[in-house]
Amino acid sequence: MEHQQGPRVLSVPPQAEGQRLDNFLLRHLRGIPRSLVYRLVRKGAIRINGRRAKVETRVAGGDQVRVPALHGPPSPDAVAIPEGVLRILRKAVVFEDDDYLVLDKPAGLAVHGGTGLAFGLIEAMRELRPGVALELGHRLDRETSGCLVLTKSRRALTALHSALRAGGVEKRYLALLVGRWQGGARHCDLPIARGRDDSGRRRMRSPAQEEGDVARSATSLFTPLEGFGDFTLMEVNIGTGRTHQIRVHASALGHPVAGDHDYGDAEANRRARAAGLRRMFLHAQAIRFPDWQGEIQLYSTPLPGDLQPVLDALAGGDR
Repeated sequence: MEHQQGPRVLSVPPQAEGQRLDNFLLRHLRGIPRSLVYRLVRKGAIRINGRRAKVETRVAGGDQVRVPALHGPPSPDAVAIPEGVLRILRKAVVFEDDDYLVLDKPAGLAVHGGTGLAFGLIEAMRELRPGVALELGHRLDRETSGCLVLTKSRRALTALHSALRAGGVEKRYLALLVGRWQGGARHCDLPIARGRDDSGRRRMRSPAQEEGDVARSATSLFTPLEGFGDFTLMEVNIGTGRTHQIRVHASALGHPVAGDHDYGDAEANRRARAAGLRRMFLHAQAIRFPDWQGEIQLYSTPLPGDLQPVLDALAGGDR
């Protein structure tokens, strides 16, 4: 049976101020397949105040979003989020008030749905917090665990994004790098550019490797903590948040992240698997940022239970 909705205009309410266009549409076009919504935006069939927009465009209160007649197979009002995922996320809340929700993100869960993914963390959290304008304050890779900040208000989202642009957000990670690190702390400020590998998958490059690559500045500080056999546990502080930044910089320094299949060392990854590593060894240990009132917020999460045994196994093999 075809699902059909005629053309209409959606007025953006004040509480939706600052939402991405795709998130706004997916909330208001219940029953319409996600892929159709994205296709219509790319084609320019959905307009804001008469103008074309991109999926990442932020809507403002009072905007008029015109949606054409929609035809397509019915889709559930909401993707069925497994109860196991919801149960894990309920226990993952580190802090919550009227403006922020800080999670200890579990590894293996993407922050949002997309190609090949019916749902992500943000969709699941919106199910747990119905009626709340939850937005991702920043992102973590699917395999990365640790501190992730969601916002619950426009003022919180605006303040966090402003702080990110100004370099006012400090993020500290724990990463197990391949090889024995020589010397002390080391900065890496190689710019990072977007690219594709031979299969067409997205791959970041540092430095830019092809003429025409648009590189963005990135800074990472690597500080060695302890050696574990042929690996080194590092604290990594990043002043920017480029896609795959730590992974790209670590690889460029000759010490890729253990378990990283895109930028890593295949032989070292096999040794790490033998020690029990089942994903990339990267954990967002702490985040520090100013809230919308200018007060400094600091949150941290411990090394998760799937990573500590890897260090124990590597330490045992080193004796």
